[in-house]
Amino acid sequence: MTVALLRLPLALAYPVLAHVAAARDDDALAAVALADLLLVLLVGPLLRRRPWAIALTLAAVPALVALARSPHAQLPLLAPPVVFSGLLCWLFARTLRGGRTALITRLVEVAEGPPPPDVARYTRALTAAWAVLLGLIAALNAGLALLAVPDGVLARLGHAPPWAVAQARWSLIANLLVYGVVAAFFLAEYAYRQRRFPDRPYGNFAGFLRSMAALGPDAWRRIAR
Repeated sequence: MTVALLRLPLALAYPVLAHVAAARDDDALAAVALADLLLVLLVGPLLRRRPWAIALTLAAVPALVALARSPHAQLPLLAPPVVFSGLLCWLFARTLRGGRTALITRLVEVAEGPPPPDVARYTRALTAAWAVLLGLIAALNAGLALLAVPDGVLARLGHAPPWAVAQARWSLIANLLVYGVVAAFFLAEYAYRQRRFPDRPYGNFAGFLRSMAALGPDAWRRIAR
């Protein structure tokens, strides 16, 4: 729980830091955003005093300082939106192969027990919908990373993009607006689910969030296996 409480504000801070760094073309802030992202990944091992995590953090400090002083500080910021949404897409999509239990079906099984057939069909379709949405977001982020100027991939390689996207606009979409799309989809699906399955045990949205939070890390590991 301590790790989650520390990781959450760090994770929420990253897209804001990354967007401000890109919008202002602030290389020092770009390095700070990357340091924040590194802490999101390493906060657990650091709290457990893992030698490899401590060594990696110590090695990252001079590397980030050097990056902040280089002309390439903005370039690494292109990757996280693509990688994050792509990994989430894969996490959902891989559970749809063959006879595997879909990820959201597995979530229902862990939280509430074996679902009835109509709920199982719905949760499998919902898993597919999330995979498609996240895949589209990953593709959009990748396309914008190619087209962004002046620090996008094509511009950095010396090629004029066929359709230039301002760096600040890329960042606004990739670091902020796509999360609004995800939140809107989540809320719209919840509202539809409440109408279609009015007898779900959590009762309301707050109850649903409490039931998700109460699962604990072991349950989430079983769901994501």
